[in-house]
Amino acid sequence: MTDQELIIRYKTTGELTPLGELFSRYQSLMYGVCLKYFRDRDDAKDAVMQLFEKLSTTLKTHDVENFKSWLYVTTRNHCLMQIRAAKGKLTEELSSSLMENSLLLHQENDIELEENLAQLEKCIEKLIEEQKQCVQLFYLQEKCYKDITQHTGFDLNQVKSYIQNGKRNLKNCMKRND
Repeated sequence: MTDQELIIRYKTTGELTPLGELFSRYQSLMYGVCLKYFRDRDDAKDAVMQLFEKLSTTLKTHDVENFKSWLYVTTRNHCLMQIRAAKGKLTEELSSSLMENSLLLHQENDIELEENLAQLEKCIEKLIEEQKQCVQLFYLQEKCYKDITQHTGFDLNQVKSYIQNGKRNLKNCMKRND
């Protein structure tokens, strides 16, 4: 049977057998497209299965004349939507060296912590006025770049530069006095 005949049979009878035949014909095409976008075999296999489930409902409502082309576009769009949905949800495994450890959270030597904070305050006072102002607004008052530009009158590039240079100067000052 042709693709068109299988589609008509599926729409009229509601049986999954014609849909299964279409799926088996084009499963490798779907997998190839998904693999191209996801670059991960398991994700591609999952997407193909999701598409098969999706096909059972979308084929009933769409008039498809060229099934292979329609399936390719549907597969591509599905992959792109999955990628967009996951874009903000990317995760990265953190190494233990980046994570806070209990020694930092519960320092037994509060005197050392107080000394470090006092030293940091002294180093902040040594910064040039523009750096000091931007560093305090960004790190201590947790203002965003836009708010800092409005508050100080500096342009965005100046604010970024003052913060970056101020941070570097603070780091150097703290190392010298350690």
